[in-house]
Amino acid sequence: MSSSAAGPDCCGGLGNVDFGQADLYVMTWLLGYMDPLDPCFVAAVLTITFNPLFWNVVARWEQKTRQLSRAFRSPYLACYSLGAAILLLNVLRSHCFTQAMLSQPKMESLDNPTAYRVGLALLGVGSTFVLSSFFALGFTGTFLGDYFGILKEARVTTFPFNVLDNPMYWGSTANYLGWAVMHASPTGLLLTAVVALVYMVAILYEEPFTAQIYQQKASPSHKRS
Repeated sequence: MSSSAAGPDCCGGLGNVDFGQADLYVMTWLLGYMDPLDPCFVAAVLTITFNPLFWNVVARWEQKTRQLSRAFRSPYLACYSLGAAILLLNVLRSHCFTQAMLSQPKMESLDNPTAYRVGLALLGVGSTFVLSSFFALGFTGTFLGDYFGILKEARVTTFPFNVLDNPMYWGSTANYLGWAVMHASPTGLLLTAVVALVYMVAILYEEPFTAQIYQQKASPSHKRS
């Protein structure tokens, strides 16, 4: 609580702070390192946001209609095809991410051997989470097989899922962060934040469905059927 009898704080209080000038300074600083209208930057943002949207929309459509399974005459072939499409889109996303970094200036304070080693370590940790998630889930488990009716006996709880929820997503985010730090790229850091934000939205969309289908699978009525 404050009191009107208290003396003025330093700088005359927050009422004397010109937030417009502060915002202008931040924008000037950011624009000194990146151009948000650069085609490479725009392409990176579009691919980052499009990929999870694509696989979630297609997977939900398949779960409701089984159109892909019927078209490929097998839920496994349909899942493998969607997985291949997702892999190609992720390669495109990584390419656009790299090109956006290379097309814009580096940050001098990050352009040193120590930061490079930190970025390399992040890349190692992220790759560990991504690869271990893939081996734990398998191809169909990684690429939305549950939407095709391809379920495991139970949700995977071994490493890395006993260490971190959604390790595939956060491992991928760590990879992009490490790649950005290794390139001393403020553009890469901003794009990594976009990656993390998009994955957070995807988790909110996917997690309830996954929990629901495995809860149904474990229910006595499902086992009797």
